[in-house]
Amino acid sequence: MNRTMNEYLKIDPWKIVEERFDAARMKSSESLFALGNGVMGGRANFEERYTGPTLQGNYIGGVYYPDKTRVGWWKNGYPEYFAKVLNAAFWIGVDISIDGETLDAAQVEVLDFYRETDMRRSVLTRRMRVRMRSGAEVAVEAVRFLSLARRELGVVSYSVTPLDRAAEIVFSPHIDADVRNADANYDEKFWEEVATEEDAVRSRTKKSGFEAAWAQAVTLEGAEFRCETTPERVRHRAAVRRGPGERATLYKYAGICSSLNHAPDDLVAAARAVAADGRAAGFEALLREQEEAWAARWHRCDIRIEGDAAAQQGIRFCIFMLLQTYTGVDTRLNIGPKGFTGEKYGGVTYWDTEAYCLPFYMATAGREVARELLVYRYNQLDKAIENAAKLGFRDGAALYPMVTINGEECHNEWEITFEEIHRNGAIAHAIRNYVRYTGDAAYLAEGGLEVLVAIARFWAQRITWSEARQRYVMLGVTGPNEYENNVDNNWYTSYIACWSMRYAAEAAAWVREHRPEAYARICAKRAFDEAAETAVWADIDRRMYFGEDRERGIFLQQDGYLDKEQLLARDLDPAERPINQHWSWDRILRSCLIKQADVLQGLYFFGDDFDRETLRRNFDFYEPRTVHESSLSPCVHAVLAARLGDMAKAYELYLRTARLDLDDYNREVGEGCHVTSMAGTWLAVVEGFGGMQVRDGVLCFAPRLPEGWRSLEFRVDYRGRVLTVRVQPGRVEVTNEGAPVEIVVLDRSVRLVDRIEIAL
Repeated sequence: MNRTMNEYLKIDPWKIVEERFDAARMKSSESLFALGNGVMGGRANFEERYTGPTLQGNYIGGVYYPDKTRVGWWKNGYPEYFAKVLNAAFWIGVDISIDGETLDAAQVEVLDFYRETDMRRSVLTRRMRVRMRSGAEVAVEAVRFLSLARRELGVVSYSVTPLDRAAEIVFSPHIDADVRNADANYDEKFWEEVATEEDAVRSRTKKSGFEAAWAQAVTLEGAEFRCETTPERVRHRAAVRRGPGERATLYKYAGICSSLNHAPDDLVAAARAVAADGRAAGFEALLREQEEAWAARWHRCDIRIEGDAAAQQGIRFCIFMLLQTYTGVDTRLNIGPKGFTGEKYGGVTYWDTEAYCLPFYMATAGREVARELLVYRYNQLDKAIENAAKLGFRDGAALYPMVTINGEECHNEWEITFEEIHRNGAIAHAIRNYVRYTGDAAYLAEGGLEVLVAIARFWAQRITWSEARQRYVMLGVTGPNEYENNVDNNWYTSYIACWSMRYAAEAAAWVREHRPEAYARICAKRAFDEAAETAVWADIDRRMYFGEDRERGIFLQQDGYLDKEQLLARDLDPAERPINQHWSWDRILRSCLIKQADVLQGLYFFGDDFDRETLRRNFDFYEPRTVHESSLSPCVHAVLAARLGDMAKAYELYLRTARLDLDDYNREVGEGCHVTSMAGTWLAVVEGFGGMQVRDGVLCFAPRLPEGWRSLEFRVDYRGRVLTVRVQPGRVEVTNEGAPVEIVVLDRSVRLVDRIEIAL
């Protein structure tokens, strides 16, 4: 395992800690120490001026800009833009000068440095001792959080203490709305000023027309502030004098409001009110609110591992980032691959949400939050139908976008936009997954069936009849393995397509029988002829071609896969890893190496359809050829390895997913953390080591501990009950907070009232 970041970051079960200042790691640390409260967030930039390498980033969920597509040559169907969640105003600013000299860690001598994120309460603390060019030594402590209880409030406490002599300290708290995205396709500024007032600034996004306002309220004992506000910049300035060892502390309360939740003309007043209410409450009271709100969140989802501090820190970091990114309070929001930690991927929605994130939120935040993720896609169904129509599909067929923020496709790489269509199947699978886990079959009548029918219509039109094979085939696709483009008969895509049509037919029958009024409404609204359409789907399912190698007993990833030179990942020169940073794209496409689970993704989703030996043969063949250069890869393999009883492999891959960013395996954490794959880390623990699955409508556990773990404890919210599963060598204990429930533990059916204990 790469230990580089382990040596830099301290191992702690509840904190992310760095104990020295390294300018070369600044961007990485800004990602790792990022904060969020589900509706907004930002990177761990310094509050004061910093002229070294940095990636400034503060983000408001749902506020985006349609950045014009930049491609070398155009193809019909290309989206006009790539939606990007914007780098918004720098609200945390507190510039400092000591006896007239600006505090800038890139320009002074940093004698001591400590930074931590306390994951229990989502509080960022930084302490440093510096020697100014004048020779004066000062200590700085900055504490910051985004309130979980007050979603539009950001709070900063900033203290300066002269150490060796008295000093005049000038505090300049400010908000800077003159910001740009580092990833702008044409170096374009996305915001324009609407108004700047003494304590607040209001801005509007170009093209998309969102508006936001930021206001600050500040306190500093013994100081009087004067206004130095200029267009797009709110700034106040106050000077105080302190002797050696005497601390001066500024408290800053920022109101951050957007037109998602307020009328544009009310924004400044709303932001001022949020800031003023924060100041009235005071820093300590707000901190107590924060602690209480986060304690409630952790109670439902904490995972405890005894005997492995690195694994414990890794899983808590992943859960923490997921909790910071999405809370289910707004159906317009979703989970971007980088969350609020960076600009890459635009902060928009991918298939990661349905394939990886939904199970986490479903089991930790409850049915209503999970339902919001499905409603998000239902609300965008008509846009998905428009997306399909642009590519030539008809009659209500829907192609959900690979990348979106409002339902419209905005990804512009042809092999993904046009070919990575398996994303449709992930959305269908998420509906089944939700219904199966929550028991909320009524959702099929309220939105699910419409989505399933539109997806099934797409598959029925996308599949081709082959006269030569006398089978239906799937041509010109890119499967989950993005190191293969424009292939025929990708097994996973074909399988999930047929499964989606089968499930749509099952859902239609259920709604017709159990919700006849909703069924009639859906048939009229979507022009759905159940008998005719399901007959077509059944014929395709019955006569679909699936490649396999009978000698090896494996499913073929796609036509021609075995024609490639059969290299194994372990035989690669470590200096050439990751291959996507060292090989030409041509070389990658001609290799057999796999970026992430492809055939194995299907065996993970649909494990009940295949016996253990089929899984074993395919796992033993494909995993050694997988380079795991997608963050979404190790978790799936970890779950499957655990199901096969290969605990050494499961643990190896778990640690890779749990510490992907902490150890910077892919050498790219400076761009932001891999937030959506962090849900896969939770899957690796709960479904892998915990053995959790739903079979025939019953929740099942078959726990397996990796070597060296003294215990594993996790909680899940299952149909209104909070179940706690504690696994130790030789025994498993399950407790229940809620009504009695039927579960299966190690193939033993039990009626769980409050607590059971079973020997392993």
